[in-house]
Amino acid sequence: MWITRRARPRRARPVRDAGPGDGSKMANLTIQPNDRITFKVRYEDEDVLVVVKPAGVVTVPGLGHEDDSLLNGLFARAGAKLQNIGKSRDFGLLHRLDRETSGLVIAALSVRSYDALRAAFEKREVEKYYWAVVRQAPKRSKGVIRGSLLEYEGRAGDDPRKKKLARVASNGKPALTAYRVLSASANAAVVECRTITGRLHQVRVHLESIGCPILGDDLYGPRAVREAAPRLALHAHRIAFSHPRTGARVDVRAAWPADLRGLLKRFRLPRPDADEFEGRGPPPAASDSGIERGHEVNDDAVGDEDA
Repeated sequence: MWITRRARPRRARPVRDAGPGDGSKMANLTIQPNDRITFKVRYEDEDVLVVVKPAGVVTVPGLGHEDDSLLNGLFARAGAKLQNIGKSRDFGLLHRLDRETSGLVIAALSVRSYDALRAAFEKREVEKYYWAVVRQAPKRSKGVIRGSLLEYEGRAGDDPRKKKLARVASNGKPALTAYRVLSASANAAVVECRTITGRLHQVRVHLESIGCPILGDDLYGPRAVREAAPRLALHAHRIAFSHPRTGARVDVRAAWPADLRGLLKRFRLPRPDADEFEGRGPPPAASDSGIERGHEVNDDAVGDEDA
């Protein structure tokens, strides 16, 4: 993890386990603090907190998860600050990850920081990168998937209940995902994706749309893909942004979690790490010509749950 100012990098704070903070000491919090929700802190200062959400933990409270979400854990650490930001600003959360997706999540610790970072998200200035283990490598080693996404209520997989889903559709919202193949074997591949827009299930739907569903995807993968991994093989491993107060570039990384390391070993896939590919550059920008599928449209709206 690096913070850079004027192209001169310095190390950020080391990884540590989250412990109880000021949240549990404050009465009348809107969100119930829960210090049993464990997560790694990858970056923290007076303005911003970046943590690693474990797979299996929902980002925010909801039906059946009123007190065991990541936000409940964040309130146990920094509830006083998050409470002051308020519900209208999502108690500091800038984006979300699906329950089965692991990886980096940003929370602002002041109203000013939240507003600055939200503006950066809307301008597509925040860079979010994911590792995905997919059924097979895309035909091109890198490119940009352009396909508008339409949200709808429907059923998927073996679950009979209706839920919010997405599909590629000409009347959907514009969506762009850049990708590059990092490694491949006979039965699987590792793809790095950068979400240029942020739509519901964007990475999952875009990769499936080019014939590369993510292993363990119980919403968009066929049965063989759903059963190939114990959970969705998707990890938000890197996020980079300009610090909301100082303007310094903050570049935060999260290593492969243990369960996905085991999956790579089972499929005999070399384990790519973020620093190993630093010299090769990120996935292509939206202006690159390697287009897999879909159509190009313009829209500045940004969602908050793209994986």
